[in-house]
Amino acid sequence: MKNNTEVTDFILLGLTNVPELQVPLFIMFTLVYLITLIGNLGMIMLILLDSRLHTPMYFFLSNLSLVDFCYSSTITPKVMAGLLIGDKVISYNACAAQMLFFVVFATVESYLLALMAYDRYAAVYKPLHYTTTMTTGVCARLAIRSYVLGFLNASINIRDTFCLSFCMSNVIHHFFCDVPAVMTLACSNKDISELILVLLSSFNVFFALLVILISYLFIFITVLKMHTGEGYQEALSTCASHLVTVSIFGTVVIMYLQPGSSHSMDTDKIASVFYTMLIPMLSPVVYSLRNREVKSAFKKVVEKTKFSLGFVLVT
Repeated sequence: MKNNTEVTDFILLGLTNVPELQVPLFIMFTLVYLITLIGNLGMIMLILLDSRLHTPMYFFLSNLSLVDFCYSSTITPKVMAGLLIGDKVISYNACAAQMLFFVVFATVESYLLALMAYDRYAAVYKPLHYTTTMTTGVCARLAIRSYVLGFLNASINIRDTFCLSFCMSNVIHHFFCDVPAVMTLACSNKDISELILVLLSSFNVFFALLVILISYLFIFITVLKMHTGEGYQEALSTCASHLVTVSIFGTVVIMYLQPGSSHSMDTDKIASVFYTMLIPMLSPVVYSLRNREVKSAFKKVVEKTKFSLGFVLVT
């Protein structure tokens, strides 16, 4: 990326400057990242290996797991390096790249959650047409469009942020190159940039929320019309995990609907820990604990592994 300013790198202040907290935080975030890595990649492998999980819902879930893994990997390793060896310097281009991938995966995640809500709507509201509505081709096209929109949104954000002049401080009051945190360092007028950020973020968040709310409104109406307790329970069980994930994710995205100048950076850092590290870790846990098909597939893989190990040891 072309740099029209005198800034060649940035300094990330990180989560805390208290020396006593550096090692405990490093250990905690290492464990969180390992759980995220194992949980999300494990979920993807589970879905690929078990033919019973080759359905639209699990196709979108595998994409969500991939996005969560990439999402966390964009931020967490740099945070861990800062805590362990004090490496808080990030180059201008590396900062732009980190911001690009962060915005891409954040946007894709919101659209994937919307697609998963639509999928649940199609399964519950019109079950007889589900297989013809949510075909493999339709699911693939919807997922691809989510990634395209993610890259488009990120490209606009990057251009909008790094067209500003950074001629004074290069210290970012954050643990990664977040858009509002970098914008606050600009010494040129950033009113238009902040407006574009708010408009884009608002559109992405509210469009995804609108799809989710409308989908669940129709699901709720359908559930109320059900006369059997079994059908009622089945409908709720298919939506419970997704609702939990949406609720967790939705509680921390509101901060992007404010101009950067009104942000409390300390508050943002706390919220950022949740959506960059904890949510990617929690998603596979939520879906595995609340889903009988995932638990059944996991038991099947464990049994196959035990059988294979036993066979090898015997021979």
